[in-house]
Amino acid sequence: MLDTEEPDLGQVLDALGASLVRPLTALPERPVPVSGVLIHERRAPLPPVKDAILLAVGVGTAEPRAKDLVDSAAAGGYACLVVKSFGEPVAELTEAARKSGLVLLAADEAVAWHHLDAMISSALASAARVTQGTGSPAVGDLFALANAIAGMVGGAATIEDPYRRILSYSTLPGQGIDEGRRQGILGLQVPDAPDHYDEQYQALTQTRHTCRFPAIPGGLPRLGVAVRAGDEVLGSIWVVDAENSLDQAAEQALFDAADIAALHLLAARTADDAVRRRRADLVRRLLADPSSVTAVAPQLGLDPNAGVAVAAFAVGSDDADEVLAVHAATRLADLVSLHCEAHYGKHGCALIDGTVYALLPSGPGPNAHRELVAGIARRAHGALRVLIRAGLGSVAVDLRSIASSRADADLVLRALAERPGEPETCQVASIDEVWAGATLSALARILVAHEALPRRLGPSIRAHDLEHGTTYASTILAYLGSNSDTAAASSLLSVHPNTIRYRLSRAEEIFGFDLADPDERLVLWLRLRLGDQLGW
Repeated sequence: MLDTEEPDLGQVLDALGASLVRPLTALPERPVPVSGVLIHERRAPLPPVKDAILLAVGVGTAEPRAKDLVDSAAAGGYACLVVKSFGEPVAELTEAARKSGLVLLAADEAVAWHHLDAMISSALASAARVTQGTGSPAVGDLFALANAIAGMVGGAATIEDPYRRILSYSTLPGQGIDEGRRQGILGLQVPDAPDHYDEQYQALTQTRHTCRFPAIPGGLPRLGVAVRAGDEVLGSIWVVDAENSLDQAAEQALFDAADIAALHLLAARTADDAVRRRRADLVRRLLADPSSVTAVAPQLGLDPNAGVAVAAFAVGSDDADEVLAVHAATRLADLVSLHCEAHYGKHGCALIDGTVYALLPSGPGPNAHRELVAGIARRAHGALRVLIRAGLGSVAVDLRSIASSRADADLVLRALAERPGEPETCQVASIDEVWAGATLSALARILVAHEALPRRLGPSIRAHDLEHGTTYASTILAYLGSNSDTAAASSLLSVHPNTIRYRLSRAEEIFGFDLADPDERLVLWLRLRLGDQLGW
């Protein structure tokens, strides 16, 4: 144990695990105290922060400034420097760190820096408690932790993830519970009661102290606290106050337990993430190369000859912050994976270029698939508070035909995104529901890809309208969209039918098309209808 109350670097590394960070230099025999974690800002001078862990974000191991950062960190009294190599050589940087006496660590490239920052912060909080003499159950044993919390606080405890999935619960005798807890334990999921639970979870995530909640109809009062790593909410702990007797000491005990629980949840998530990443890699391989089905299907637990449908999920956001968009997509992938595993086992999901793909075995039927996808989308919107789009492809006859189902799911997402008007907060459809819009979207892609096709009609009409203040494009669209009914088009545009006839006649003279020709009429409508998608 250290003489100071600061945790030792060795304790922190033990808590994080070798799969997350590994030493590139030998750890000193003496204890290395750790005071906190700091992210390197490339454009600012490095502040001297004694005993801190420095994350070298955006610094390549082979860059000259990496060695400069090693020297600056050593001179500033930092405990260690964490880098990501991404395949670059590390020998010279390792030697520079060894000479300066600075510990150099390599982080797993697949772990986001903000995630690593949160995990180190949680490990520091837990290790600090150990140095102060407070023990805790072994990392990863969430049921032992739930029992320890129940005994310490004085009521039956449950530990949940951010999606209200019950990860563990206490089993101490003599502690009262209610029907909500019973149902939650049976399904390992908090039962739906949006009028009550949504407000409670919102209050929990917006505060950094223990919350006290009154009894809901048919239930008992509860204490709750959010489990955090930095600013990230990892889950929550709930304790039933059966006798309405838990006092401020119980509130403080529950608040203290959240720091310990954070490390457990991070350790459990790290293990789950490793398994999920492997399955995601297999799904990516299968979607990119269906011929790999013989090798991939057994590892995913799928029958190569069984039917499967592909579901695609995406975050629809206008947020210009790329980091936030990526973070939302990652959380969406976690949520989709959890729900699909609960229904179909661990077949896997994959996040590819911002879209989350899930494989759904064909057994339950298309309606069951549609209901599941809609349910996941609703829960994702509730958890992430962003617009969610979800598309369900057709059922492929076997895994070798999976590319067609993925293409369908992509078309559905595109058709939903291109719907006119304000988007709903949660948009869900199957390929059969949006076949017309999906077909138009596919045609637009074909037209864009064929440079040799003449483009004069669409762009020239819109350009003329823009230059001369005319309305030929909107008039033609209204006329063709009304099945060539002049009266209907005039009503739609609030002009006299003769005005419609005059504009159409003038348009034929100016642009040289013939509305009596069905082929020209069809192509003209397509070019004007898809003008925005084509960039015309």
